[in-house]
Amino acid sequence: MPVLIGLAATLAASCLVLGAFTARAVRRGTSLAEIVRLVPDLARLLMRLSTDRTIPVRLRGRVFVAIAYNVQPVNLIPDFVPVIGLADNVLVTLWAVRSTVRGVGHEAISRHWTGTPAGLALLLRFAGCAD
Repeated sequence: MPVLIGLAATLAASCLVLGAFTARAVRRGTSLAEIVRLVPDLARLLMRLSTDRTIPVRLRGRVFVAIAYNVQPVNLIPDFVPVIGLADNVLVTLWAVRSTVRGVGHEAISRHWTGTPAGLALLLRFAGCAD
């Protein structure tokens, strides 16, 4: 039982942090449409990173974990739960992107990014890797 309480508290705190990052991005002039547009661009980025043989296997493994976690039908928190149901997916994805960026640098992410430059800047800011 204490483990479940700790897990719930961690996820609640993570949701608050994610909400704060989103609110901060909106205050800085990023539209909600741009934030929503990140989803398909991020999916393409993860797929392209997972097939890039120049990225070390340990980092590509993290990308595979993020992909697998996002496509499985049952997550830690089911996706149909409003707001927090998707928060765990976002956090796992940000963990994979952040660790990959730190491992291979911005160049690899930029090389595989198919979205807008503003979207890339937003992703790097969300992941805590902006210059």
